[in-house]
Amino acid sequence: MAETLIVILHGVGGRGAHLQPLADMIGAELPGARFALPDAPNRYDWDDSGRQWFSVKDITPRNRPARLRAARAAFDQVLATTIAGHGFGDRPDRVALVGFSQGAIMAMDAVMSGRFRPQALAALSGRLVKSATGLPGIPVMLSHGLDDPVIPARDAIAAAAHWGKQGCPVDLHLWTGLGHWFDARVATTTAAFLRRALIL
Repeated sequence: MAETLIVILHGVGGRGAHLQPLADMIGAELPGARFALPDAPNRYDWDDSGRQWFSVKDITPRNRPARLRAARAAFDQVLATTIAGHGFGDRPDRVALVGFSQGAIMAMDAVMSGRFRPQALAALSGRLVKSATGLPGIPVMLSHGLDDPVIPARDAIAAAAHWGKQGCPVDLHLWTGLGHWFDARVATTTAAFLRRALIL
């Protein structure tokens, strides 16, 4: 039986399978870990082949929190079904969430609101929509490219400060020469964080 489950959540317009390279790079350093890469439940606004957790059409800082809250029920169902389907429904202490972009937004909200309490949370190229208070103690890693043209790195810095105020140990990593994606540096750092948090 796998020692731990790492759920990787994709960004807007993507699919879970698009993050398989990230899972492969992390998995190479975490033998025995199981990975799940679910698809978001909603069709992407501009491409039938993509999926989204919530629409970003005409999105603004003002309406973003409401869209996130409206997406919670469907997100929770996908995440709970994924965790239970891999046999970890009664073992949240062996589950870690890794979110990229919109997947990171949803994962941070799920933990910050207290709806899910994984053993660790890694948010890559995301932002924290502060719509709830958090639970203390969950280790959080934030990774962001300094050349990200989609979500600015300052959002990761702000998120790190907010998580710290909630009593969560925070690792913040800002990468030169990296845009809105991940690379081997991100994968290696994420694997090291998960190894420490999950005691692998």
